[in-house]
Amino acid sequence: MHILSQHHALLKDTLPPAAHDQAIIQNKTDMQQQTNIPDDSIVIDLLLGKIDPANHPDFVRVDLRFSDEPGRFLRREAYEAFVKMHEAAANDGIHLVILSATRTFNDQQRIWNNKWHGRVMLDDNILASDIKDPFERALELLRFTAMPGTSRHHWGTDIDLNSIENVYFTRGKGRRVYQWLRENAARFGFCQPYTPWGQGRWAGYEEEKWHWSYIPLAQRYLKAFEEKINYSHISGFDGWETAREIRIIRNFVLNVNSECR
Repeated sequence: MHILSQHHALLKDTLPPAAHDQAIIQNKTDMQQQTNIPDDSIVIDLLLGKIDPANHPDFVRVDLRFSDEPGRFLRREAYEAFVKMHEAAANDGIHLVILSATRTFNDQQRIWNNKWHGRVMLDDNILASDIKDPFERALELLRFTAMPGTSRHHWGTDIDLNSIENVYFTRGKGRRVYQWLRENAARFGFCQPYTPWGQGRWAGYEEEKWHWSYIPLAQRYLKAFEEKINYSHISGFDGWETAREIRIIRNFVLNVNSECR
């Protein structure tokens, strides 16, 4: 059986340093751009992904020239910012492709349940269904997969770019893509929420070099999630009972790169 990361294995019994908790609560990103989203429009259903982006006035369809397949959606502001970033990257010889954008609760539920029951292989070529303890099984999924209702992709602010394998971004073309994003994405409002552990994060999801958030909107959704969502909202998928034990809100949803808050 895959040996759980020490970071994850300790989640059940330990708390983060008090000073770090305080920093997570108080830290604000330098970028304070204005958006046209009123506070009262950040509702619980949107935070949980229980919407239809195809019929939501604030979401737009991603043009196929920016994506690997049709039918993807983003919040209008996030999409407009990405189009500008895509153009700037192209001028520098970098090609950005959206592999994932908005995912609804139902989308995430399907992904999660398929992995939970071993219908899809996990990293390191293991099946989650071989892990009998629900807590450990959930943690194995949570290396790279969010529980339904807790994914930033629900908000229409987050995109996966070019590859969903970290190794792609460590050599050749992928390395150039990642270096460009690291140097330029912030100019367009984008930030990498899941950086390596120890860089402002004590645990949570593993590093995702492909995952980028449009912060002017995402930081407001994150704040709203912290204020409005509790464990009574996180259910409706297999293994949901582990969410409270894992402290999914504190340890995963709120545990992002401090620059993205």
